[in-house]
Amino acid sequence: MVQLMFELPDTLHDQLEGLAEREGVQLPQYILYILTHQVRPVYTVQIMSEEAVAEQEAAYLALRQEWGKASLTQVEEILAKREVVEPEPELTPELIERVRQRIKEKHGKEASTL
Repeated sequence: MVQLMFELPDTLHDQLEGLAEREGVQLPQYILYILTHQVRPVYTVQIMSEEAVAEQEAAYLALRQEWGKASLTQVEEILAKREVVEPEPELTPELIERVRQRIKEKHGKEASTL
């Protein structure tokens, strides 16, 4: 096991200490829990057969060959089928318009309908 020594800002220490007390554990144990909880998804391992890996690779390569080959009509059809959701609050109309302008500048008039 590795030991780490680091300094915490007082406010963070106080917050962590309060959370640990509410959980009924010591502060080091609580910090270890938080760190473990944050990195756990990174270490999820899924065992796959060689055949499944080869199938995924073939599907990926086939998909990659098709990139950039969709017509504007196909793109519009796909976009018409997508689920419409409310944007995040920080995504203001001004920001959306700036992004649209950048797309239009980069890709020309075709992109203005996207």
